[in-house]
Amino acid sequence: MLEYNLPRYLPSAEELPDSDETPVDNELQELIPGLLKAILLILWSERMDWLFGIDMGIYYHPDKPPIVPDGFLSLGVERFYDEELRPSYVLWDENVVPIFVLEVVSQNYRKEYTTKLDEYEALGVLYYVIYSSRRRRKPHLEVHKLVNGKYELQEGNPVWLPEIGLGIGCERGNYCGVTREWMYWYDEQGQRYLTPAEQVKQETQRAQQETQRAQQEAQRAQQEAQRAQQEAQRAQQEAQRAQQAELRVQQLTEQLRALGIDPDNLD
Repeated sequence: MLEYNLPRYLPSAEELPDSDETPVDNELQELIPGLLKAILLILWSERMDWLFGIDMGIYYHPDKPPIVPDGFLSLGVERFYDEELRPSYVLWDENVVPIFVLEVVSQNYRKEYTTKLDEYEALGVLYYVIYSSRRRRKPHLEVHKLVNGKYELQEGNPVWLPEIGLGIGCERGNYCGVTREWMYWYDEQGQRYLTPAEQVKQETQRAQQETQRAQQEAQRAQQEAQRAQQEAQRAQQEAQRAQQAELRVQQLTEQLRALGIDPDNLD
């Protein structure tokens, strides 16, 4: 539960602005969190207790402007309210602080490493993640974890987030037809979860392989049936030859008897 000294009257999400009218700096600020959300939509398709917001305002006080991260994840909240979805994320309605917040650093620096870090720390966000592909000497990805009220930088790529049950990291890949470094979710063993397009491709390949295996099995069954038919034909031919041989023996026996020779006493 939130512990804020808030006014008695608290506006709802419908009464608060759902945009600060500030455009994003570049396309990556939409695509990177969009990819993370797209993976979750498949990975957690059966779960209804999470929300991943993209460029959505987080209201923490009715008289102050919202914080608008590039992306954030909340657990233990309703996946959907109704068909209109959420216009914004209002903490006094949700009663759940986001567990994960993402900021993608653009060409225009927006105090991701200073002011915003302090804001998310004060808000109580457990994981604050900063991604900057423009950094040359430092890691592109920083994962800060709230420990005793202060953020501590976590090492590694990917970084395992046990409270979420996922890892977060970055590596080169292809998304929306663009090959570059992207952010992905990972399992505990460090294996990357596939993007929706990769999953479709994988399932298509599996289906093709299953079709090929089925065709091969059908061909083998057909070959076995042909072999069985050939064996039956050979057996029938052998039976016919045996029958013809027996008929010849009978004819020869009758001829010998006609000549006064007993075929049973030929010794």
